[in-house]
Amino acid sequence: MNIEQEIQQIHERNKRVEIDKAWELSWTRKFIVAFSTYVVVVCFFVFAHLPDPFVNSIVPALAFIISNLSMSVFKKIWLKFRK
Repeated sequence: MNIEQEIQQIHERNKRVEIDKAWELSWTRKFIVAFSTYVVVVCFFVFAHLPDPFVNSIVPALAFIISNLSMSVFKKIWLKFRK
């Protein structure tokens, strides 16, 4: 394989990595996961005959969003101690 092909493969890989990272950090992904969590928990609460399944299922979805928002803070702390 020649150098030009290797460089082209590296550029293609970098583009895929950038797209994957953008997806991981996107609000679209966070909303989908939070909404999916809400739906699954509602289903569980309904089948388990627990009270107020539509209201009580908000808690795990909000916990997911809050944990995602706080990750940047914990990442900074982690990076500080890694150096």
